[in-house]
Amino acid sequence: MFSSSQEEHCAPSKDPVKYGELVVLGYNGSLPNGDRGRRKSRFALYRRTRANGVAPSTVHILNTPQASKAVNSKGQHSISYTLSRNQTVVVEYSHDKDTDMFQIGRSTENPIDYVVTDTIVGGQDGEESSITQSTISRFACRIVCERNPPYTARIYAAGFDSSKNIFLGEKAAKWKNPDGHMDGLTTNGVLVMHPKGGFTEESKPGVWREISVCGDVYTLRETRSAQTPGKLVENESNILQDGSLVDLCGATLLWRTAEGLFHAPTQKHLEALRQEINAARPQCPVGLNTLVFPSMHRTRALPSLEDKQPWVYLACGHVHGYHNWGHRSEQEPNAQRECPMCRMVGPYVPLWLGCEPAFYVDTGAPTYAFVPCGHVCSEKSVKYWSEIPLPHGTHAFHAACPFCATQLSLTQGYSKLIFQGPVD
Repeated sequence: MFSSSQEEHCAPSKDPVKYGELVVLGYNGSLPNGDRGRRKSRFALYRRTRANGVAPSTVHILNTPQASKAVNSKGQHSISYTLSRNQTVVVEYSHDKDTDMFQIGRSTENPIDYVVTDTIVGGQDGEESSITQSTISRFACRIVCERNPPYTARIYAAGFDSSKNIFLGEKAAKWKNPDGHMDGLTTNGVLVMHPKGGFTEESKPGVWREISVCGDVYTLRETRSAQTPGKLVENESNILQDGSLVDLCGATLLWRTAEGLFHAPTQKHLEALRQEINAARPQCPVGLNTLVFPSMHRTRALPSLEDKQPWVYLACGHVHGYHNWGHRSEQEPNAQRECPMCRMVGPYVPLWLGCEPAFYVDTGAPTYAFVPCGHVCSEKSVKYWSEIPLPHGTHAFHAACPFCATQLSLTQGYSKLIFQGPVD
C-alpha cells in the first residue's frame, strides 16, 4: 500500500498545469502514419507530479579518465567537458525541487520525453521516407519549466543520456566563461528565434540565435557545425515565448504557451470555417460543378482526388474543379497551366486546408494559399509564415509552408483565393 505522501505523488492532478506545447513544422495535424507514443507531431508539457529538474552544483577538475569515469558513474546528472586527453571538467547537477525538465531528441531511450525525427519536405503522402543519415542529435535539447507561476520555460542545448551524462568531447566547441563556469555547443547546434511581438497578427520575425549547453545566447556560427562559437548576446535570454521557433538541424519546432493556445483557433473552429466555405457552394467557373473542401481528417493520402476537390491557378488565385486542359508543358503536366478565366500561366494545384491550429496567428477565414503547395489558411497566418526564414541544411534559410515544410516560391509565397459563387 502507498503511504498518503506516495499517493499524492503518484495520483495525477485533477487539473494539471500545462506549460505549453511543442509542434513540429511540416505536419498538418499528425505524422503521416499517425501519432504513436512519444513520436507525434505535437507534444504537450504538463507539470509533473514530482519535480525532476536539476541545477549545477559541484565542479570537478579531473586529470585522469578513471577519475572522470568515477564521477560520472555516481548516478547523479553531470556534464563533462573534455579539454584534453589529460584534463576533463565535470559539473555535477543536483535535484531541483522547483523545476521540471523535458528532453527532446532523436533517441528512443527512456530519458527522451519527445522523440523527433527529420522532417520530410512535403511528407504528407502517407509514407514516411527514411533519412539515411539524420542530422538531429540523439539527445538534442532540454526544456526546463518553473513549477510555480509564471511557469517560465527555458531551453538548453543537449540532453542527458541514459547514464544521466552529457559529454562534450575534445572536438566540440567549448570554453570557460569569465566567471569561471564551463559552457559549450552541440555538434549541429540548437537554434532559437523569438518573434517580435509574440505570436499574433502583428508579429514580425526575430533574429536566429544559438543556445549553449548552459542556456546562454550566441550569434550563429559561420557554418552550422563550425568549432568557433559566435559572439555572446548579453541582452537576450533562453526563455521561450509564445511563437518561439527551435531548430534542431533536421526539424523545426514551434513553442506555444498555454495562454497563447487559449487564444488560438481550435480544431472545431477550423472545421466550422471549412463548413462555412462549403455552405457558400463555391463553383468551378468552367464546369459549373459545386466544389467541396474535404473534411479535416481526409489527408493527402487519397488514392485519387475527388471530383469536387478545389484546385487553384496559383499565379492568379482563381479556384476551379480539376480539368485537363490548358497545359503549357507536357513534361510537368500541372507546372504551367493557363487559367481559362484570366489567361495567366502558372502552377495548377489542389487546395488543402491547414489543419494544425497551432500554426494560425489569428482566427480568420482560410482565404489564402501557400505557393507552391496549395495549403490554405488565414491571410494573416500566410503572410506571417511567408516572412519567417527557416533554417535549411547547414547554412541556408528560406520561408516554408508550416503544414508541409515545402519551400515557398521566392517570387510569390502565397496567393489570394478567388472563389466563384453559385450561379443560381
